[in-house]
Amino acid sequence: MSPVSLHYREYGAGEDAIVLLHGLFGSSANWGAVARSLSARHRVVVPDLRNHGRSPHVAEMDYPAMAADVAALCESLGLDRPLIVGHSMGGKVAMCLALSRPQRVRGLGVVDIAPVAYDHDFGAILDGFEAVDPAHLETRAQADRRMAAHVPDPRVRAFLLQNLVRDADGWRWRLNLAALRAGMARITGFDCPGGASYPGPAHFIHGERSDYLLPAYKPRIRELFPAATFCRVADAGHWVYAERPEGFMRCLRGLLDAAGMP
Repeated sequence: MSPVSLHYREYGAGEDAIVLLHGLFGSSANWGAVARSLSARHRVVVPDLRNHGRSPHVAEMDYPAMAADVAALCESLGLDRPLIVGHSMGGKVAMCLALSRPQRVRGLGVVDIAPVAYDHDFGAILDGFEAVDPAHLETRAQADRRMAAHVPDPRVRAFLLQNLVRDADGWRWRLNLAALRAGMARITGFDCPGGASYPGPAHFIHGERSDYLLPAYKPRIRELFPAATFCRVADAGHWVYAERPEGFMRCLRGLLDAAGMP
């Protein structure tokens, strides 16, 4: 299938470009603070991945397709070998892009994820989304109450409800929930046919309190990314860059230095 045309936000200017990729159920808005910080010296492009944010809804939801979308966006914007940084699902997209098109990636930043299949169950979250019928919704607070039966953590609900928007036709979800549910096994897995490895700089940033990047995963990481380095952010969970932004930026500077982008 042909790549889809992704909606994106752009910050800063310059020859050296950085592309930031969000995670599952997220959007380009998640990277706003990091993008603004990086834009002082670099051109920063932050897309909404397919079936998320303002990007198109399509049935196909796998990493080769998502990587092709990002590659097409980079080509359309004239980004010459950008640095690709992705969090969680976006990190898997970034890895797939680097493995399938290594000559087009200057360096790789992978945030709290590994190139492995996870057994995480997002069924309750999807049930929470589907418990909210936008056609019969009056207020955002009403949506929060309906979702709470499936998603008890108010912080998680607040993040998820960023996807609920209201326009002239009423409330709607920006997410393509049907495609995400149908593709969940591919999202939690990592099926990315491509080259044997990516030889460029690859910096794996992970939270000290997160279980997404375990020591057992490092041999597989080094097999695919022989130049891999690791940076742990103290007292951070899975949402590394939001929970400990200063620690995250210190780690990211290591990748910028390795890629020759001070």
